[in-house]
Amino acid sequence: MADSRDEPLVLGIETSCDETGVGIVRGTTLLADAVASSVDEHARFGGVVPEVASRAHLEAMVPTIDRALKEAGVSARDLDGIAVTAGPGLAGALLVGVSAAKAYAYALGKPLYGVNHLASHICVDQLEHGALPEPTMALLVSGGHSSLLLSTDITSDIRPMGATIDDAAGEAFDKIARVLNLGFPGGPVIDRHAREGDPEAIAFPRGLTGPRDPAYDFSFSGLKTAVARWIEAKRAAGEEVPVRDVAASFQEAVVDVLTRKAVRACKDEGVDHLMIGGGVAANSRLRALAQERCEAAGIRLRVPRPKLCTDNGAMVAALGAEMVARNRAASSWDLPADSSLPVTEPHVPGHHHGHDHVHEVSKENLYS
Repeated sequence: MADSRDEPLVLGIETSCDETGVGIVRGTTLLADAVASSVDEHARFGGVVPEVASRAHLEAMVPTIDRALKEAGVSARDLDGIAVTAGPGLAGALLVGVSAAKAYAYALGKPLYGVNHLASHICVDQLEHGALPEPTMALLVSGGHSSLLLSTDITSDIRPMGATIDDAAGEAFDKIARVLNLGFPGGPVIDRHAREGDPEAIAFPRGLTGPRDPAYDFSFSGLKTAVARWIEAKRAAGEEVPVRDVAASFQEAVVDVLTRKAVRACKDEGVDHLMIGGGVAANSRLRALAQERCEAAGIRLRVPRPKLCTDNGAMVAALGAEMVARNRAASSWDLPADSSLPVTEPHVPGHHHGHDHVHEVSKENLYS
């Protein structure tokens, strides 16, 4: 479009886990990205406590929206729409965001767009590298999910290729960090220690990489158990645990499998673009190995900057702006917070009757 003023101005709200994110986007240009995190409140529990997260979202919501509007230099009345993560995620946390989005959209007389958390993680790359090629293969890796998705239309057509069948990669990072007494969240601390360790020091298992295993699914629970047992055996023998080597060898086992399967999916589907998103995409070794393997396979790699990989409102606004630009139907006022919203539904349009408004949160739904 010639004039950037013609591009949709959208505010996005993200509350699927422990970050209250509010982003404002005009087309594919990021104007504001305000985040209030409750991670410190969860650290002493060694993981996210749903009730604590919901309460924190409630307190942070209005100040974070005000901050984003101020940062973007726009008035709420200028907006062309309000987008919000409708799922998947923690039911109570999602409910706070969905309720806030409805209130703002209703009060301002603006259309409401309930969007999918995972589709938003893919769409955020447009803010960094421009329009997403179609099709694009996406590897999403975070605390609650590791998924391989084929996106032919970010607003309407996303096909799941593979997913975690047990522990997600981010979850494994958290658990190993806990066993090593490195604190929470585990991703950044393991990445830091791994830089000074030897990734080939210990031969940890590569899950689901056998000839008869599912080609694109992931499993990290066996790896997590193997690493924990190795550490316990060292301690039982009264030996010192080489923290850096354990961190490097564990991290290598995770990123080796992730990148190997992602590149294989691209080749099998004839797709020449791979996008990596989600919190674990901030991992420096994952980025380096993906770059190396994509270059060797003639695949273009797109990874947003680390701040856009973790949960944020900008990604929700980016997908919302795409919905407006492509004239997708707005969501109805009875938009539910759906903790198990499938990725095959990038957005939730009209009435979803017969749908439980809030699903019970099961372990698989602790997406982050």
